[in-house]
Amino acid sequence: MNLAVVLVSPKTPGNIGSAARAMLNMGARDLRLVAPRCDHLDSGAVAMAVHAADLLREAKIYPTLREALADRDLSVGTTARLRADLAPPQHPAYVRPLVRAAAAPALVFGPEETGLINSDLEQCQLAVRIPTGDYASLNLAQAVLLVCYEFLQGQDELPERQRKTATREEMEALYGHLRETMTLIGYTDAVRARHTLRLWRATLDRALMSSAESRLFRGLLRQVQWKVEDAAARGTTAPRQAPAPDAPELDLPATDDQPGY
Repeated sequence: MNLAVVLVSPKTPGNIGSAARAMLNMGARDLRLVAPRCDHLDSGAVAMAVHAADLLREAKIYPTLREALADRDLSVGTTARLRADLAPPQHPAYVRPLVRAAAAPALVFGPEETGLINSDLEQCQLAVRIPTGDYASLNLAQAVLLVCYEFLQGQDELPERQRKTATREEMEALYGHLRETMTLIGYTDAVRARHTLRLWRATLDRALMSSAESRLFRGLLRQVQWKVEDAAARGTTAPRQAPAPDAPELDLPATDDQPGY
């Protein structure tokens, strides 16, 4: 697998070397460093890398995470905490099939002191959390070793998933609402509507939306309908203060950025 391991702003050479050693143990060889705060070829890094010194010498350096992920088709961030307005991290085993199916996946780790901040996680399509005991504080190399193991060497036995998806009635209501909106804005017509909606069904059903997520999507559709109908009534598309849209109901607690994977 062409798995890239991306370390964002690593602080110490020893941690980079240890992470390289962990990668090599699990079969990963593409090491990428984003704005490192130390010399990744320092003697301390080489000593901790042991037989993975070649990974250090071949490591690519990038000024930003966006550039480090530019050629990747799937990016997975690591975090130990829930973040406001971001999807909760998943058990790595749930993400494993997606990573293995990707052509060029990336695994992203944050700085030793803080972990990934929200703006970093926004650039990742998925986030994972390493399950631990009550004391959840892993160093960088440990985190790299464990998640690389899950993606590269782990077996396909999944723990029981605890997630309540939207009912079919909720999804059918969403699809009816989506069809009305697509027709209203000219996205489709009566002839093509059934086929177009079938494509959207396939896309959205794969998302396995929760009830709150289906309501969030319908809130967007209501806002689109209001905008089009308001513009038609006024004979202009000039903006006017819209009614407050439905607030997202994702039930994610707001937390500050803190260290952890």
